[in-house]
Amino acid sequence: MNKSEVVDAIVDNADISKAAAGRALDATLQAIKASLQEGEPVALIGFGTFLVRERPARVGRNPRTGEDVQIAAARVPAFKPGKAFKEALNG
Repeated sequence: MNKSEVVDAIVDNADISKAAAGRALDATLQAIKASLQEGEPVALIGFGTFLVRERPARVGRNPRTGEDVQIAAARVPAFKPGKAFKEALNG
């Protein structure tokens, strides 16, 4: 499912215009991104939690040359599904 299909689903379920649904989706995604940039998790009860994880620096290997390569530490987005969401998928 891509973004336009999500917007169409919102239109079908929320009885709002396609333009309003697109703006609502964009605003939601922007709010999630802004919160994660500040290091704050976003918990959506019944769905899951978006959070930031710290990935430490490590040594990798260039597969072509076999040389060791330093890989910098990074903050990466993560998603932890909620119990109800997992049950909906498996039940």
